[in-house]
Amino acid sequence: MTPVTPSQTSARFGLAGRDAWTVVLCWITVLLEGYDLVVLGAIIPTLLKTHHLGMTAADATTIATLSLVGVAIGAVCVGPLADRLGRRHLLMGSVVLFSLFTVLVPLADSVAMFAVLRLIAGVGLGACMPVSLTMMAEHMPAHRRARASTLTMTGYHTGAVITSLLALQVTDNWEILFYVLGIAGFVVAVVQWFRLPESEAFVRARQSTGSDRVPFTELLKPAYLRAGIGIWVASFMGLLLVYGLNTWLPKLMNDAGYPVPTAVTQLLVLNVGGVVGLIIGGFVADRRGIKGTTLGWFAVSVVMLACLSVKMGSDILLDLVVFLTGVFVFSAQVLVYSYVTNFYPASVRSTALGSASGIGRIGSIVGPSITGALVTAGIGHPWGFYFFAAVAVLGFLAVLTLPRQTQSLRTQAVEAVA
Repeated sequence: MTPVTPSQTSARFGLAGRDAWTVVLCWITVLLEGYDLVVLGAIIPTLLKTHHLGMTAADATTIATLSLVGVAIGAVCVGPLADRLGRRHLLMGSVVLFSLFTVLVPLADSVAMFAVLRLIAGVGLGACMPVSLTMMAEHMPAHRRARASTLTMTGYHTGAVITSLLALQVTDNWEILFYVLGIAGFVVAVVQWFRLPESEAFVRARQSTGSDRVPFTELLKPAYLRAGIGIWVASFMGLLLVYGLNTWLPKLMNDAGYPVPTAVTQLLVLNVGGVVGLIIGGFVADRRGIKGTTLGWFAVSVVMLACLSVKMGSDILLDLVVFLTGVFVFSAQVLVYSYVTNFYPASVRSTALGSASGIGRIGSIVGPSITGALVTAGIGHPWGFYFFAAVAVLGFLAVLTLPRQTQSLRTQAVEAVA
């Protein structure tokens, strides 16, 4: 099969060549974050089995938590900076930061150093997604904003699939997974330096406002507050589900009585479903409306998660339910980001996305922690899935509160100037 080039991508989406490079490079950047999403969960069993650095289960939990804390810090901090300094340099700097500290992880000589390196790498990693989503949205026509977000996020789950496949191959040589990620990040940063253009929407917004200061308090103004609260809650619940499932699904499946190979395979099936769901979700949302599609996706997620609490006698049926869970759960979260890119104007869009991602990252910490507590208590299955289903219900209710109009009048006014 002939590989798709940036020029072919531009023809497919009606974009100029420079915009096609933005699509490709943002997608690859998010792929790297998806790769990192699964890498720690994939190697924890090996680290504990080999007693690497004397690591205990409690140490592994602390490392995983600090990694997510770093991601949350990066996501919250990058938004105002990107709206002030520009998307391009912030994205490149973030990629270099997480790549450097990822390459250093295998060289850690203590559990504490391992945790610190993961924390700092997480700061860089957390900054990548909001900026990538912002740039993608600003380089796609407004009527394709949902597809811009979901297309970008297919990279996230593609990266998770790659990690799952590599982890099955390298087994005890877990260091390879970090070297591959770090080196790939440096290569991406170099290509970005030469090929990634600045967002024209950002440049126009800077010229129209005449100011480079974008405080977080902009999001608390009456025009944005109602949407902001709903977005933050929905993002919190959505990322809780994404990280909770990616961290603990194999263990929950094993606790339910499925053999370890079957349980681990479900992580792969889940993320393949995530990629398919993102492609479908973006097209449906652009045609039927982002809010209504997101509500439907969260509703189906509730059903799928509840179904996983039941032990299934057929591997085919299990694969189908896990696949559909990935289809709806993961794209429901991304559709929340699509709403953000459609609702907020370019002048505060990155700040809004950063806040949604950053607050959502708190959910990414809470989810694995609560699920881990349920597993420790010996009730991971079925109560882990009951917990996830309840979270999806809360996500549905949060989206229900969002304003029906998914593109503010101010957004339309600002972006009509071109």
